[in-house]
Amino acid sequence: IKPTTTPTITKYNTPTNNNKTTVKMSDNKLRCALVYRLESSGPSDSGESGIALSNLSGNCTLLAKYDHASDYEGSGGGGLYGDRDKNYAEAVGMVVGNDPPSGLGEEGVIGGFKICISDAHQVIYGADSEGLCLAIVTGLKYPSRTAISMLTELYTPYSEQFALQAKSATTNSLTKKSKKILSQLCTKYDDSTKVDKASALNSKVEAVQATMQDNIAAMLKNTEQAESLAERSNQLNEQANVFQKKSKDLKKQMRCKNIKMTIILVTLVVGVLVIILVPLIVRAKNAAKGGRMLRGFLEELGEA
Repeated sequence: IKPTTTPTITKYNTPTNNNKTTVKMSDNKLRCALVYRLESSGPSDSGESGIALSNLSGNCTLLAKYDHASDYEGSGGGGLYGDRDKNYAEAVGMVVGNDPPSGLGEEGVIGGFKICISDAHQVIYGADSEGLCLAIVTGLKYPSRTAISMLTELYTPYSEQFALQAKSATTNSLTKKSKKILSQLCTKYDDSTKVDKASALNSKVEAVQATMQDNIAAMLKNTEQAESLAERSNQLNEQANVFQKKSKDLKKQMRCKNIKMTIILVTLVVGVLVIILVPLIVRAKNAAKGGRMLRGFLEELGEA
């Protein structure tokens, strides 16, 4: 089922309660469904049946509400939706009354869809020419196209069963009677991917994007690790080069020290040998000279 009109999108501030905390619904869940009767301040200007847009009083009467979120949420929050005292229906009524659906011309057709987005949730609603208004509250990521399709599908069976009663029903008097049909539609549209191919495709795309992001994050992490290892390898190479250079310098220093020590030892040995041998040589020369003189003297004595 495709909506035949383009919805009007507006933004507004979430009504706050000083004693409670506003819950931000940044998900794609369907929260609740509500039915209102738009009140007119007078008869239609054209005299025909239906509600005149110029005669809307800005008020609306709550006819029925279904708290679909209570099936899977165990605790309440605050603000527009989630209060345990059910103030969310009154808050939605204020939104609808302040900005009622427009363009309600064709009889027996819901239209004039409005999408009111706050910082915590979104309200989607539309109405027919008789003032029967259907609304739902969803998370911020719930597709508005799917929400409008739900309201369009809900309108036909609901108007067939309760159109006459809705014209004179009192506040909240149709809640019990409407629970079955509201719960059925809420259950059907609870998962938007099951009723909207585009939503299903978007979910798949988001899943692929998440996978790709994880893969890219892993690649970046591996790249960082590889860069870290490369940096460490470069540091080790630099340290090895420095060590090699230092070892060569140390080897040269040790070689110079060995040469110096060898020269010193050789000089010392030579000096010791000189000190020892020179006197012995001098003595030997003196002794040889004295022996020659003695032999000459004895020879002279023998000749005499």
